[in-house]
Amino acid sequence: MTTFAAAPVAPDSLPTSLLRFATAGSVDDGKSTLVGRLLHDTKSILADAYEAVERVTRERGGAGVDLALLTDGLRAEREQGITIDVAYRYFSTPRRTFILADCPGHVQYTRNTVTGASTADALVVLVDARHGVLEQTRRHLAVAALLRVPHVIVAVNKMDLSDFAQAPFAGIEAEVAEHARRLALAITMVPVSALHGDNVAVRSERTPWYAGPTVLDLLETLPSADETERAAAGGGWRLPVQYVLRPQDAALTAEHREYRGYAGQVTEGVVRVGDSVVVQPSGRRTTVAGIDTADGPLTQAQAGQSVAIRLADDVDVSRGDLLSSAIDAAIAVRHVDAHVAWLADRPLRVRDRVLVQHGTALVQALVTGISGVLDIALPGGTLDSSIVPGDYLALNDIGVVTLLLAQPLAIEDYGTHRRMGAFVLVDPQDGATLAAGTARAAEPGTGPDGYVSI
Repeated sequence: MTTFAAAPVAPDSLPTSLLRFATAGSVDDGKSTLVGRLLHDTKSILADAYEAVERVTRERGGAGVDLALLTDGLRAEREQGITIDVAYRYFSTPRRTFILADCPGHVQYTRNTVTGASTADALVVLVDARHGVLEQTRRHLAVAALLRVPHVIVAVNKMDLSDFAQAPFAGIEAEVAEHARRLALAITMVPVSALHGDNVAVRSERTPWYAGPTVLDLLETLPSADETERAAAGGGWRLPVQYVLRPQDAALTAEHREYRGYAGQVTEGVVRVGDSVVVQPSGRRTTVAGIDTADGPLTQAQAGQSVAIRLADDVDVSRGDLLSSAIDAAIAVRHVDAHVAWLADRPLRVRDRVLVQHGTALVQALVTGISGVLDIALPGGTLDSSIVPGDYLALNDIGVVTLLLAQPLAIEDYGTHRRMGAFVLVDPQDGATLAAGTARAAEPGTGPDGYVSI
């Protein structure tokens, strides 16, 4: 297990940046209370919202303010005292802006946790200090490993109900460390009381044996995915084409009538004018002639920026294509092995036809194989060794499937290209989302169609 030490940096010396994080954990571990405490202690609650929660707490016979009500917005959630759907909240501190996803804890809502964690830079997993690591805790850690969430914070909650003793925390820490080692997760442990605010945003005097950062300290200083990608700007870059800009207005000048730009968001790396470009899936090569934005031209653009790229040559590029650097260029594939989190009520079986939404591309695909299903209850297993034989995926199952694509796509290994390795399976009949998938690394081989499979 590795830990992250928060550097003592003055808030006004740091530029504000964006961090996306999600909460997870078993039922009644205090996820919504932790989120409410973060909102309260960072002064991110409007007065009328606070008064409404205070009133509802009194009506239920409670004392003080039930901070969990700040995120449990559905009527069924408030009636049952549980989280059902993912609740998104936005807040900021002088150091950083946050988008948080409060995910449900029930097993039947695992798909909601997958949704909330899929775009997270960090995952905060809560564990009840009285109950320790449960099956759902292990499931959520497996989801974090599957989705390659860069940072995982395990908050051992309800320390007040254990008299802030170190022994329960130490026992949970040892068990989580072993589980994290098997899943290759980097985890930081924090003892907290979300109800009273200990070690959430303010360091607690009731845990003198703990010298690490608070949860908010970690969230304010952990590097986001965009920051990590910008720091590694020496590698390749990617831009999925979302729209082709081709003005047709006769009133435009001759220069603009000939304009052709390929608009999208840079998903990783830095693209510069003059860079060599590979267009996938065609594999054609050209160079970047210009980079345009609504505020004017740029000489370079980095991950997270939305731009329009002009190419030096007239090549066939359309929505769904990928522009990437010649260095570390993406490779179009037809066969994909992937971990899939099944989100639909009906099962997935071999020979099912689905649509694959990958970035801006949408293509037909055939399920040619199901290698197995993740059994989280297996003791001592890794993510791969816990896959047991199975010939279908049911709701909330995580399995390994093989897809044959009708058209080649530049789907890459999720372990090295998180954004380009993620995709969604869609029902071709009604457009409903069926599954979230992450492409798995495998020994490269060439299929009968001549395209490399991963």
